[in-house]
Amino acid sequence: MCGNNMSAPLPAIVPAARKATAAVVFLHGLGDTGYGWAEAFAGIRIPHVKYIFPHAPTMPVSLNMRMSMPSWFDIYGLSPDADEDEAGIKRASENLKTLIEQEVRNGIPSHRIILGGFSQGGALSLYTALTTQQKLAGVIALSSWLPLRKSFPQAAANGANKDMHVLQCHGDADPLVPLMFGTQTAEKMKSLINPANMAFKTYRGLPHSTCPEFGRLCWTVAECEGGRNSPQAQQGSGTSK
Repeated sequence: MCGNNMSAPLPAIVPAARKATAAVVFLHGLGDTGYGWAEAFAGIRIPHVKYIFPHAPTMPVSLNMRMSMPSWFDIYGLSPDADEDEAGIKRASENLKTLIEQEVRNGIPSHRIILGGFSQGGALSLYTALTTQQKLAGVIALSSWLPLRKSFPQAAANGANKDMHVLQCHGDADPLVPLMFGTQTAEKMKSLINPANMAFKTYRGLPHSTCPEFGRLCWTVAECEGGRNSPQAQQGSGTSK
């Protein structure tokens, strides 16, 4: 289970087709569940990778007039200077770290575990990867941002994940999490991890929606958990399906 102090269903699982030697933990966005992502990844899975899709607990969300919905933490606003739910972010991150530890106990080394997510889920994945003492393979962040970014120093030379691989994808027509959030996050990440391991792709005309290159995500999993070098950070363009 991953989330805050409220109950949530057990994660959706796409099991490995053979013995699992690596894992992807992918977090959905605000108001969603892990089920749809599980279906999407089932079609592009790598045989030795276990895919885990936690569900956020249901809670009132300030951004949406305190309506209750699945959310990893509260969101107060979408502007760059909006207050953040520091306690909720940290609590959700600790629960995600517990899930990682469970997979390590199940026999998958932490350096063969990738965190990923869409929007709020990607934000939590980035924050967790930068604060955990577990060495991870990397992060896949779609239409996301780095929460509590001012709490991080400009350099993290002693961090457990300073050499992790990060793939960020963002649409330039995103009205909810503007591209500026993505570019600012990418620049911040380059100051916290090895910039050669940071890849950032933009997609022309893509709104707040998933990256259209699911095959690339699958390839990135293979690159990260296999220990090979990731591609150089790059800017690209794409079209929404």
